[in-house]
Amino acid sequence: MKTIVEIIREYNDLMTPEVAAEADALLRQRQHEKGTYFGDRPLCTVLRPHFYSLPKWDVLRGKLEAILSAFIRAHEVCCDSAEHRATLGLYAWEEQLFHMDTSQRRPWTSSRVDTFWIADSEILNSVEYNAETPAGIGYNDILCDVFDELEPMRRFRQLYSLQPMRAMPHLFRAVLAGYQDWGGAKQAAPQVGILDWEEVPTRSEHEIIRQYFEQQGIVTRLGDPRALEYRAGHLWLDDFRIDLIYKRVLYSELVERMGLDNPVLRAVREGAVYITNSPACKLMAKKASLAFLSDDRQRHLFTARQLAAIDESIPWTRVVAERSTQYRGQTVDLVPFIVDNQSRLVLKPNDDYGGRGVVLGWDCSGETWQQTLQLALNEPYVVQERVPVVERHFPAMLHGTLDISPRFVDADPYVFHGSEVYGVLTRLSSRAILNVTAGAGSVVPAYIVAPR
Repeated sequence: MKTIVEIIREYNDLMTPEVAAEADALLRQRQHEKGTYFGDRPLCTVLRPHFYSLPKWDVLRGKLEAILSAFIRAHEVCCDSAEHRATLGLYAWEEQLFHMDTSQRRPWTSSRVDTFWIADSEILNSVEYNAETPAGIGYNDILCDVFDELEPMRRFRQLYSLQPMRAMPHLFRAVLAGYQDWGGAKQAAPQVGILDWEEVPTRSEHEIIRQYFEQQGIVTRLGDPRALEYRAGHLWLDDFRIDLIYKRVLYSELVERMGLDNPVLRAVREGAVYITNSPACKLMAKKASLAFLSDDRQRHLFTARQLAAIDESIPWTRVVAERSTQYRGQTVDLVPFIVDNQSRLVLKPNDDYGGRGVVLGWDCSGETWQQTLQLALNEPYVVQERVPVVERHFPAMLHGTLDISPRFVDADPYVFHGSEVYGVLTRLSSRAILNVTAGAGSVVPAYIVAPR
């Protein structure tokens, strides 16, 4: 089996200006028709998907399953111990939210681990765990449909077998299984509400998932939490009863805008509706969860296998505070260490998304680093060690000309039931922060490639 770099080169060699121009026009047309837009921007702007060989995908999946075992263990410990929960930097309202529903030991119907995966050397660095509202599943599957139509893919299929990594079937099964485990009726299909603010830029993805659920025989509606009522023991969107919430709205925004006594959380608290992911998901959604895993003070809580996975794949991460800690076997004072090692560190808000507030030490001035550190000493932040990133060449039409140039690539596999790994959100960028919400980059679908 050739390396992924060699396979990529073969794909890119199929490109001519004429083939690329035709493919680019069809890519943009189909995205417009199918709703794969983030706000008013097409999600995908390049002409190649991301490839995994099956052996390397199996290695990646195995490493992630070991990491997920450690997250499950950390979640169990924090559920049972207020002292350990305190290390995660929960707000007071989040502690109240956590106590609303602790019945699900694994509260992640779907989640996503954001990583950098160097396939050839099998190095994995897991930098975040999106344990609350992983986006992109619907977009990825539709982009697979679109890419299957493109001429370069048709030509490439003459050389290789390609398996698109569609994840909506896994999401659908996980949502229904979670509902039944919660106590939902097995003999009747639930009515589903996909909940988020009407104005969010990901509204088009919610519609993609709504259509898929409906195709599987589940009546589904999109709903803004502000339009819901809790009455007569049920949650309602006008005259539509919601039995199952596929939650895309963030708990922080829900509570900030509508308080803890809003109709959604009242229905959850009283057991009138099943919600994905349950309130307890907030524990591991905090970036401090990676500090919990990597901090020497918690090593006694994990098995030998879990510790090996943590040591191999979780970068050194600490909650920012005036304290001493261990770094590569040495005791250091954390705050002076952060000041002196700017070029190898990242500062991240404990609970934000879309790359907001993330400051890369090697990509900012000393003044900005100092200002962010002062902020981090007053608000929940983590500091994390820099990890190697991956660059791959992607073809694109830029100003009417075929361009094949390197872009940073991440690998963000989806997880179902807290342990089943399948499907990948793949983001590209010419910047070190890979996040579509941050306003840069592209998303591409993922395929497993094998010789014919």
